Amino acid sequence: MATLLRKIGLIRLHNRDTEDPKHHHNHRGGGGGQQSASLRGKGGGKSGGHKQQQQQQHPGGSGDASPGPGKGKSKRAAELAARDKQPQPAAGAAGVAGAGGPRERAAGARAGPGPAVAAAAAGGSLVPAARQQHCTQVRSRRLMKELQDIARLSDRFISVELVNENLFDWNVKLHQVDKDSVLWQDMKETNTEFILLNLTFPDNFPFSPPFMRVLSPRLENGYVLDGGAICMELLTPRGWSSAYTVEAVMRQFAASLVKGQGRICRKAGKSKKSFSRKEAEATFKSLVKTHEKYGWVTPPVSDG
Repeated sequence: MATLLRKIGLIRLHNRDTEDPKHHHNHRGGGGGQQSASLRGKGGGKSGGHKQQQQQQHPGGSGDASPGPGKGKSKRAAELAARDKQPQPAAGAAGVAGAGGPRERAAGARAGPGPAVAAAAAGGSLVPAARQQHCTQVRSRRLMKELQDIARLSDRFISVELVNENLFDWNVKLHQVDKDSVLWQDMKETNTEFILLNLTFPDNFPFSPPFMRVLSPRLENGYVLDGGAICMELLTPRGWSSAYTVEAVMRQFAASLVKGQGRICRKAGKSKKSFSRKEAEATFKSLVKTHEKYGWVTPPVSDG
């Protein structure tokens, strides 16, 4: 009987727990609240410990990575000391490069350009001077050799005299032309021993041609124009070659005189009028422009 009563009591207790959900929920919620509280307690402990560790590592700050005031001041002082130890540029260099503060730049401006700028300016002025000196040496050596070669000529075709002892200004005497030509007959009849020409050599000779003109006697035709200018392509920059010698140029000129039927002018009044350099230069420039435009063709004999 007692056993039966105990079974009935257990059944009632079980039914009450099953039918009362509020009681069941409170029972479960209470357990969850205790568990959450315990978890929050553990998390808070961990967070507090982490903050305490950060404060121990960075005592001068509030827990972030930025340095404290004391560390920033010591770093600034170290930078200033390192900059003071660096060598300061000279006044000239500061004036050139514009480095340093306002005082350094003002001192550099008062001191003038530095040695580097002065050396560069001097070097720039020395380059043309050295080039000109080299051209003068080349021209002098070439003309000295030309004089020696002309002096060794066996037929005395030409002879040279320096104008006022100037190596770059020659008077050349043409003693011979074709003896079967009318020009040679004119020379015999007028007792003309030579045809006198003037040659001036530019600074860049032998890479540029000399300027050549007839001085006397006054010639007609034979490609000799006003002022004594000579119409020959090889005397122009386009037709010139540095391989041409004075002797070769004179032989070519003698041949062109005969080919162009050059004659000694015998007209009254005109024969005594001498050629002028100014007129020859103007005529030569004009003929060069004409031939550059239309080409170098052999003109009729009547045109000279």
